[in-house]
Amino acid sequence: MAEYKLKGLSCANCAREMEEDIQKLEHGKDARLLFNSSKLIVSDEIELQKVEKILASDGAALIKQEASDGHDHDHAHAHNSIQHLMLLIGISVLIFVSAMIVEHIGYNWVAVILYLVAAALSGYTTFVKGLKNLFALKFNIDTLMTIALIGAFGIGEWKEGTLVAILFGINEYLEGLGMQKARKSMETLLEVAPKEAIRIGGNGEEIVPISALQVGDVVLVKSGAKIPSDGVVKDGKSSVNEAAITGESMPVEKEGGEAVFGGSINNEGVLRVEITKAYEDSSLAKILHLVEEAQETKTPTEKFINQFAKYYTPAIMVIAAIVMLVPPLFAGNWGEWFYQGLAVLIVGCPCALIISSPIALISGITRNARHGILIKGGVFLEQLGKVDTIAFDKTGTLTKGEPHVEKMIVYDKNHFLSIAGSIENSSSHPLAKAVMKKVEEFNATVQEPSHVETIAGQGVEAVIDGLTYTLGNEKSIPSAAITTAIQNDLDTLKAEGLTLVAVSDQKRVLGFFGVTDEVRPESKEIIKELYKAGIKRTTMLTGDHQQTAEKVAKSIGLTDFHAGLLPDQKVEKIKELTSDGLTAMVGDGINDAPALATANLGIAMGKGTDSAIETADVVLMQDHLGKLPSAIKVGKKVNAIIKLNIGLALGLKLIALLLTIPGLLTLWIAILSDMGATVLVTLISLTVLIEKRTLKS
Repeated sequence: MAEYKLKGLSCANCAREMEEDIQKLEHGKDARLLFNSSKLIVSDEIELQKVEKILASDGAALIKQEASDGHDHDHAHAHNSIQHLMLLIGISVLIFVSAMIVEHIGYNWVAVILYLVAAALSGYTTFVKGLKNLFALKFNIDTLMTIALIGAFGIGEWKEGTLVAILFGINEYLEGLGMQKARKSMETLLEVAPKEAIRIGGNGEEIVPISALQVGDVVLVKSGAKIPSDGVVKDGKSSVNEAAITGESMPVEKEGGEAVFGGSINNEGVLRVEITKAYEDSSLAKILHLVEEAQETKTPTEKFINQFAKYYTPAIMVIAAIVMLVPPLFAGNWGEWFYQGLAVLIVGCPCALIISSPIALISGITRNARHGILIKGGVFLEQLGKVDTIAFDKTGTLTKGEPHVEKMIVYDKNHFLSIAGSIENSSSHPLAKAVMKKVEEFNATVQEPSHVETIAGQGVEAVIDGLTYTLGNEKSIPSAAITTAIQNDLDTLKAEGLTLVAVSDQKRVLGFFGVTDEVRPESKEIIKELYKAGIKRTTMLTGDHQQTAEKVAKSIGLTDFHAGLLPDQKVEKIKELTSDGLTAMVGDGINDAPALATANLGIAMGKGTDSAIETADVVLMQDHLGKLPSAIKVGKKVNAIIKLNIGLALGLKLIALLLTIPGLLTLWIAILSDMGATVLVTLISLTVLIEKRTLKS
């Protein structure tokens, strides 16, 4: 498949019609005309001349140029095209005012010429396209406008016909401006990709395009420069701004051996980075590709609107014909009802209805992407705004995913921590790391055991200073050492949902560590924010035991929880939840894939991990849930705006049509109803991009 940038694409309904025409061509079955990003995707085998002819019928064309400078030329053309239209409309208005003055003086034939010139300047492209469509029996807004204007001039309504042409020109200008604003917002987001890199090779330093970088290359990243692709710091130390990936501008310290993302900005110092992924496989490239694709996925609402528009325009033409032909048969002037029918034709423009959804969706996807929240399509943004239940995985999502000593019971102050530290010092087990943190906190003395042996199902046995000690679970404690007091302490730790680590010698217990997975400090506040955002139910699905799950759920304010679940049981639980309401599942994108796929909406978090990006419908690029409530609020706002837009678009047209009953519908009221709907819909949709500068992370 070949991909082309387009210029002159300003009408969503016309884009839909052109796509259908291109799909009728040989090898055109899979063609896609992407209105939101102004692109065309067609088969390599399609006859481009025929495609260009279809595009030209609506004033659009392929941009044939080098890919490297595509964005600049496209923006320049779009900007120049809109500026040119604005200039023509400005001249038209001046000529229109002059024509009214000349008509008032009494030079009617001069006024008619001026009216025609003013109408032609602001609407000549519409007339040309409309006449072509008329001969091809293709009926869209250009055809309707052309028929209406010819009819108006035919019955001598020079002033009103010209006013309609000018107002339609202004409408086209404002619609184009709104779409350009939404596209520019998206393009600005996509421009974060670095263009070049300084590669260090056998011949020293050389500047190369990022596409030339290969795995294993070493690049030099100077202060203020962008890291070209995912890699590992080989040399140097600096803070890095990862906002392009995570949406968080707080600098992250990086030094030798640490991973960095392509698109991140080196704040200070110089880094030498070894490339671990070619740019097209990097996190940033995947993110930008997903964001670009997300613009073009059609939501159920959009599909309904497009189907509705197919029948709406022909229906309006039938109504116009009835208005022109039926009332005069019973009473009234043929000319008056012909005029009313022309006005009805103008009301038939479906532009405001078609554009009621795309600008709001692009704005919502863009706003979330700015903050490191990837929404893989408009359909998922729409669902995010409708979710009423959220199920969370526990480990790494609501908790930090690493063991933490929450409680200690010490019986031998002199030996407990030092013996525990001596045994665990060389271990890489997660529980050992938690114990060592606590040992280091108290600066306990640590020594090398003369012998260490792992006992399956129990723990570790070690010889220190000639004495044998054990560290492990309840089974590792010598039975003779368990007194009533110690058994009570054991039961208390277990009741609190803590994982037990006991330190004993051969006769007595030195003490206990109560270990748990530490709850993220922000989890409680985030759950509160989710309730405020309209979420009715929050639940936790975990494989952990009942006491631990209950403790976490209560501490952060979840509605309920389900413990001791295996992966397939999590899937069954998600199926139950989805039968009760629209459910989102939040996990880390690695071990929660089945549950994420089963939920109505899968939300993964994982700071840019490949599996997170590929698994879910929504990806939180941070390593926390802080941005989730705002993403849901944006989804709800977009849904509300789309409903409002559809109501406005149809409501204003219905009011205009009802004016035909008392015979009050005029051409300028008709165009104002359409223009007013388009302008309102566009402006309201763009409000999604407006946000406060101080955001919670």
